[in-house]
Amino acid sequence: MLTVLRNSWALLLGVMLLMLGNGIQGTLLGIRGKIEGFSPLDMSVVMSAYYAGFLFGSRLAPEMIRRVGHVRVFAALGSMVSAALVLYPVALDWMAWSALRVLVGFCFSGIYITSESWLNSSSSNETRGQALSAYMIMQMVGIIASQALLNLSDPGGFDLFVISSVLVSIAFTPILLSAGQAPAFERTKPLPIIKLFQTSPLGCVGMFLMGGVFSAQFGMASVWGSEVGLSVRNLSIFVGSIYVGGLVLQYPIGWASDRIDRRQLIMGLAAFGALVTFAGVVLPWSLPVLVAIGFFSGGVSNPIYSLLVAYVNDYLDRTEMAGASAGLLFINGLGAIGGPILTGWFMGRFGAGGYFLFMALLFAGIATYALWRMGRRHAQMFVPARFRPLSPTASAVAVEAAIEDRADHPPPAE
Repeated sequence: MLTVLRNSWALLLGVMLLMLGNGIQGTLLGIRGKIEGFSPLDMSVVMSAYYAGFLFGSRLAPEMIRRVGHVRVFAALGSMVSAALVLYPVALDWMAWSALRVLVGFCFSGIYITSESWLNSSSSNETRGQALSAYMIMQMVGIIASQALLNLSDPGGFDLFVISSVLVSIAFTPILLSAGQAPAFERTKPLPIIKLFQTSPLGCVGMFLMGGVFSAQFGMASVWGSEVGLSVRNLSIFVGSIYVGGLVLQYPIGWASDRIDRRQLIMGLAAFGALVTFAGVVLPWSLPVLVAIGFFSGGVSNPIYSLLVAYVNDYLDRTEMAGASAGLLFINGLGAIGGPILTGWFMGRFGAGGYFLFMALLFAGIATYALWRMGRRHAQMFVPARFRPLSPTASAVAVEAAIEDRADHPPPAE
């Protein structure tokens, strides 16, 4: 790990600062939207726009990198993000915010691809797993810390938007000044979606539904909190608990996934996630209850994402794994685009509790489909590759690197 930190400290520091800035933005918009009188449906479109831009960027950013290079793409996208963040309090219109969110999502997609390809190229086969773990930890630490920064100033003013913009701008300084020669970037040809579905129906359906869960959890949490009148402090604690759960529970669940049938674990975690989120429909929204719901719902959603990637690749040749990762990310992105809009509809139809009801239904759908698939396909008899934690914000580069590391380092024999 010391070798990883010595070789990649600038990149890891930059990633943490990026997530600080992006984390403030995601929660702050939900709070500010309520102040400006935007309806939950308006804000659901705003939040959905980020995922549309992210998906769009994942298709175009690799070509941009090949044409003009990592450094120029990195600097250009970072500049646009920084500019967009300070425009939010100027353009107080939900349609303008939607356009800015598309731009920010597009830029962050390219930024993740660039930084992750640098990280991957600076790691050897022996250190790749440690480097990815450090990268994911720094992402989570940045997002969790960003929720605390929300309490520094009034969300109705300019200060928090400026802080977010400054953090994003500063994040590129250590990366651009310390990075060595930029790596060559080769675009992966996605595995056809039909073939991917034939290989693993559970992986594809699960990824699509998890896209809706993630975008509801992370995109609409602040919108829901503002609707029910949570204070900035309590809302930041609730959102932070989602990320803390994802950070803390990844590794024990990953340990279990290398030793039992992944489908049983996916089904069990999804069923537990359905129960936890449904508790938000029937229980009073006291802070301890919200923290528990946030911790455990985030604690199962992130591992399910990683489990689905690992499960699909259990049935692929190594030559197909990289293409499959791009296909899975595309499917997840499609689900994420619709998640906030459907969450907004549920909140309009069933009240504020519709936020939790929507996620409970998605978790229940994953559990039910996993149970059905277990009756359609026997458990695989070969030793699966080692589980590696992944973040839903990871680009295809990080997913492919994790796949390579899993293939190179199988789990220990029992």
